[in-house]
Amino acid sequence: MMKSAEIEKALSVREIQALDRKAIERCGIPSLALMENAGKAVAVESVRLLKTVSRPRVVAVCGLGNNAGDGFVAARHLLNAGVPVKVFVVGSVSQLKNDAAVYARVLKNCRYPVVEIRGVTPDFRKNLRGADLVVDAIFGVGLNRAITGLFADVISALNESRKNILAVDIPSGLDGTTGDVYGACVKARETVTFAVMKKGFLNKAAARWTGRVIVADIGIPRKLWVNT
Repeated sequence: MMKSAEIEKALSVREIQALDRKAIERCGIPSLALMENAGKAVAVESVRLLKTVSRPRVVAVCGLGNNAGDGFVAARHLLNAGVPVKVFVVGSVSQLKNDAAVYARVLKNCRYPVVEIRGVTPDFRKNLRGADLVVDAIFGVGLNRAITGLFADVISALNESRKNILAVDIPSGLDGTTGDVYGACVKARETVTFAVMKKGFLNKAAARWTGRVIVADIGIPRKLWVNT
């Protein structure tokens, strides 16, 4: 279900990536600012979802790309709001690059621990069981390959937990252009997507994975995409 009754625009992954470049290169908006705005939007929606929970706990599961950076920012804002968050990275923090690496360092500098996932351990499953909300920041719209190995195992664990999952920009494993699944996909209760609707979300089959879709303004000038 979409938040708005009317969808002004829906873009393909290629168009969305071009939109990001325009905002950064043509308008001069720092990519870190866009990531900060995106993560904060996720945190705000997380707080709304948890408003009836007296002592909420959140688990944020992050990958190794830019989507992870959004997750790190969201976790920091939630922690600042007094919401306990356990932050996990699928793989090694040393593999993070660019803006995601910057925000991983911010968490480290703030003494907010990030736990590396090397396997779906009993401890990881225990954290999922104890969570009131799971934030999925594993893969973003740039995913273009089948999900296998540890990433597939982690996604299975998230779905098996039957917890409410909030997807960051797109459920991990969903193709943003077609709405098809790359072998495994997070089943989200809600998806906070950034700037504009993704074409893949209009595929009726995608609703099983996205849940309710909320389009969040992250500061990309509207004039860049209304005529795309």
